[in-house]
Formats: sequence, C-alpha cells, structure tokens
Amino acid sequence: MNSRYDDYYDPRGNYGSGDLYDDVRDDGYEDRGAYEPAGGDYDSSFGEDWDSYDSAAEDYDRPRRRKGGRKTGARSGRTSASSGRGSSAGKRRSGTGRRRKRRRNSLLPVLAIVLLVLILGGSFGVRLYLDKYSYSKEKADLNDEYGITDDSDVAIVWGNEYSDVRARIFDGAVYMDLDSVRANLNDRFYYGVQNEADTTGMILYALPTQLVSTQVGSSEVSGADGTVQTDYVPARREGDTIYLALDFVKQYTNFTYELYTEPNRLQLDNTWETQQVATVTKDTQIRESGGIKSAIMEEVKKGDQVTVLDQMDTWSRVKSGDAILGYIENKRLKDITDVDPAPANGYQEPEYTTVRLDGKVNMAFHNVYSTEASIDTLSTYMAPTKTVNVLAPTWFWVTSNAGDMSSFASQQYVDTAHGMGLQVWAAVNNFESQELPDHNTFLTTLDSRSHLIDQLISECTAYGIDGINVDLEQIDSAYGHDYIEFIRELSIACRDHQLVLSVDDYPAYDFNSHYDIAEQGVFCDYVVIMGYDEHYAGSQEAGSVSSIGYVTDGIRMALDKVPKDKVINAVPFYSRIWKTQGGTVSSEAYGMQDIQNYISEHGMTVSWDAATGQNYTEASDGDTLVQIWVEDAQSLKEKLDVMAADDIAGVAEWKLSFETPDVWDVIAAYMGS
Repeated sequence: MNSRYDDYYDPRGNYGSGDLYDDVRDDGYEDRGAYEPAGGDYDSSFGEDWDSYDSAAEDYDRPRRRKGGRKTGARSGRTSASSGRGSSAGKRRSGTGRRRKRRRNSLLPVLAIVLLVLILGGSFGVRLYLDKYSYSKEKADLNDEYGITDDSDVAIVWGNEYSDVRARIFDGAVYMDLDSVRANLNDRFYYGVQNEADTTGMILYALPTQLVSTQVGSSEVSGADGTVQTDYVPARREGDTIYLALDFVKQYTNFTYELYTEPNRLQLDNTWETQQVATVTKDTQIRESGGIKSAIMEEVKKGDQVTVLDQMDTWSRVKSGDAILGYIENKRLKDITDVDPAPANGYQEPEYTTVRLDGKVNMAFHNVYSTEASIDTLSTYMAPTKTVNVLAPTWFWVTSNAGDMSSFASQQYVDTAHGMGLQVWAAVNNFESQELPDHNTFLTTLDSRSHLIDQLISECTAYGIDGINVDLEQIDSAYGHDYIEFIRELSIACRDHQLVLSVDDYPAYDFNSHYDIAEQGVFCDYVVIMGYDEHYAGSQEAGSVSSIGYVTDGIRMALDKVPKDKVINAVPFYSRIWKTQGGTVSSEAYGMQDIQNYISEHGMTVSWDAATGQNYTEASDGDTLVQIWVEDAQSLKEKLDVMAADDIAGVAEWKLSFETPDVWDVIAAYMGS
C-alpha cells in the first residue's frame, strides 16, 4: 500500500504519480487558460496615471516670482510675511497632501506591474510543471504501430513478440501464405499439380496411410475416407500467392490463434513456455514506451491481467489479454507470478509405423546391368560374405518424366536370396537411364509420382520383393519439396504393403538440406548415409573417398535429425587412383584388390595417415603425381568403430565384388558387437 506521500513524489523521479495528485494536476492542466493576464485593461489604466503624474510634477517644480520693492514694502512685507506665513503654511500643508495623494496614485501602476509579473510567472510556472509532470493523453495510431495496410491485412503477435509474418482475412476466414505456414507451423503441406495441364493446383498432406488433398479454390477436402465439405476455402490463390486457412492447418497442427480487430491482429501460439503474469491494481494505460509522455496504446482496467515480458526499474514491458504490446508502470502491477499455459492438443499426431529388422542391418549393394547377370553373379558374389542379411540389387531406374521405369527384377533371384536367408530391397535410381531428360521433372506432378509408385509396388508384389531402396541423386534444390513429397507418398504405399522403405542420402551438409533427412526419418524405415564420394570423379583436387572425419560428420549430422535405430552408414569397397599432371587432376575408381595390385606393380609403399584414418601412398610417374588413399580392412575398422560407438542401425557396402575377403571378418565383428 502506498503512503500518502506517494501522491506527490516518487523518490525515483516520478513526480505526481499518485491518485490525489493526478486529479489536481489534470484539473490544473485543463484550466490553465484562467491564468492568462488581462493585458488590455492594464495597459490602458497605466497610461492614464502616467499622464497625471507628469502634470503634477511639472507644477511642483516651477519657481515662484517675488512682488514689490524692499523699501516701501518692508513693514507691509513683514506684515504680509506674518500673515503670509500662515497662508503659506496652509498652502504647504495643502501641497503636501496633494503630493502624498500623487505618490499613492503613482504606486498603483507599480503594484499592478508586480501583480501582473506574479500572475504571469505563476501561470508560466504551472504550465511548465504540468507540461513536465503530467501524463500524456495522446493516443497511439495502432494501425501504424501494427503496420496495417488494408482491411484484409492482419498483424501477428507470435507468442509475446511482433512477427514479420502476416495473416490475411478473406471472406471472414484467417489465412497465412503457404511459405510462412511451412516455415513456421508445419512444413508437411505441399503445393503441386495433378499433371502438366493442371493450372489450378492442389494442396496435399501425407498421413501414415492416406494422402489428403484439396483443390485450390475449392471447399472440399478428400482422403482415403471420402470427401468432406467445409464452410470455408482451405486453400486459395491471391495473385501469385497460395494461402492456407488457419482452421485447415489446425486440423494437422497444434497451435492456437485468436483474432482481434481495431487494428486487425492475431495472437498466435505454438510453444508454451512458463510466463510471468501480473494483475493491474487500478485503471491505467499501456503506453508505447516506458514514459509518461509516451502515447497510449490501450486503456486497462483494475483487475485485468497482463503478461510481464521485461521488468525494469519503474516500468515493465507487457502484453495485454488482447495482444497489445507496450509498457506499464510497475506501481500499477501486483501479484506477479509464474504461469504454465496449457498447450494446444487438438491435433494428435498419428503414428508413422515402421518395418525394421531384428538386430543390425548389413546391406550389400549388388550392382547389376541385366536380369541374367544379376542371377549369374549372385551366388559368386555372396560366397565370401559374412553376416549380410539384406541384398539391394540395382534393378529399377526411371526412364521418363511421366514416371515410367525399367526393371531387371527376377523371381529366380528373389527365391535364391530368400533361400540364403536374405531380404531383397530393390534399388531405384534416376541416373542410369539415357532416356530420362533430367533428374527432377518426373517428381513434379502427382500423376508422374503416382505412376512410378504404382510400378514399384507392382514389381515388389509380383516378385515377393521385401523392400524398396530409393537412390535418387543429383536432385536440384528447387525440386526439394517435390522429392520429399515423393518419399512421403511412396511410404504410404510401402506401409500399406508391408514393404521396408530405405533411402540413400548424402551427408546432411547445408547444401544437401533439401533432401530433408529429418522428414525421411519420420516416413522411412531406414535412412542410409552414403559415407563415400568425399572426393569423386569430378573433384578438382585429389583426396580421400571416405576419410574418418567425413564419415564421423555424416553419422553425427544424421543423428541430429533421425533416430539412431533408423540410421545406416554405407562404406566404400573402392578407392581412387589420382593423377595430377600440369595442374590437371583426374581419377579412376578401383576395387580393393585392384588397388593392392596397382600398388604392388608400381613398387609403391603405403603408410598410415591418422588424419584420414587410411593408408596413403604416392609416387611420381614422369611428370605425373600419383596419389592413393587406400580403403582396406584397416580403414573400414576405423569407420565401424565409430558406427559401433554411436550405436546406429547398421552398415551398408558399395559394392559386392569390390572387396577383399578380409573385410568380412571386420564387418562380422561389428555385427556381433
């Protein structure tokens, strides 16, 4: 409780901040015109008195003339003098009275001047005092404060701060542009087209077992369970921008929003951290900044609650219950307490089920170029292996932008592999076909994606294939959304047919972020990191194919985004022989045995390079520098030790027939660890 002195002075400098003072101050400030001087009347009376004073002074100061001579006028002069003294005395007394009267009259203007000065000074002082210590009654322009541009524009207070993101009101519903929804609320919403002839477009949302869709501009939403009519348009186009209704987004995302008007503003929350809340002690104002001269943002009432964002010496930054941000005096707040807001739980994320092997995965890639070759080499290539439990034959490749594909699938191969106790996860790629115009376009329409998925599922069900391995490479970042949508849609089909879905990925450096391994980790059963091609055929410098640092980084970056029981690291069974001549760098890839033969034939000596975790050798052949970072059993053990320490799901090898037999003992030790 404030003391009575608080009504006049706050020791921190807030003069006149109490209730009693506020009333007196405001009254005085409003009636300050009463202190204006009556200048016209004063000037007139003062002029008249001054003229009278000048006339009297002139009479008083004029010298008198003597009458008669001394001889003849002596006696009579005395008599006259005698009689004249009385007369003269009377005259002097009369003159003194007149002079006193004149003096009194002459003081009146002086007093008037003094009084006028006091009045003027007092009025000016009161005005200065009120101007300095009175609270501003100026109202802030909230439309300007919130940057409102038109009637459809809506500012957003996201959590407790102004957001750069804007919302819009169309036909009474609140919308946000698709890019902002994806960046801030839910990046699973995908905009695309049915086919090349589709100029309207659609929004797709992938759930574990169905694909939800709505045409832009339509009020219908379709899925596996049928079509639902909504009382708003879930997706609409304004100019070149696609907007999603927030009520539609809320069906698949947990957040809350509340719309306020005058000005249009949205309170939006999708996180629920502990907040400080205070109660307002009396009617007061939230101001634009911390000061009594700051413009008023909003009037608040006694008993209102505000969220305290930052408490300073005499003011606090707060947010009102209707999303007004500003400042309020600390003395107007009480009962500041921590509150944990109740999170939104209107949407329950469904379970994206997975199909996984018991224990670690040991997946060997079998690179084949025909159906016959895959059958002929299967038994030979598998003979020296140990602990392999999955084969990934390179059977499928995309051949057209319409999503057509070719296949080397073989029933005999599948049956033979199953007879060996192996699963078959057939690989599909986008780089083997000479007919495919580019690596990306087949991903851009729903029809082409669906056509490719239908063929993959058909081949798997026809031959009893256990899973699909996706090896789509060289995807341009502009097609990242199309790529990950293909993975989502393929996962729905794989889940429906109990097929294992694995996806091959480059290490998740920023320049590969469009592959979105975090989303893959939700929809896929396994994410395979290709821990090789650190230096590749087109590299402008010689270097390791798979240094220990590169492998470690690839695994750790994956684990930041994908559960460890879904992460597989693929190791190379090959090295590159690098040749540098006249500043030109070239290389060729060889299997482990061929590398050993080359080193032996050229009399080269290897030494262990701890920095790369590999054996290294170099030699000069005329003016050509030859360099080799060797992959062998020793370098593979370095990589497998990292994988074991990080407890990931398993290992993959590229490719069968490139290895030396001793590597299988190292891999078997890892599988048994």
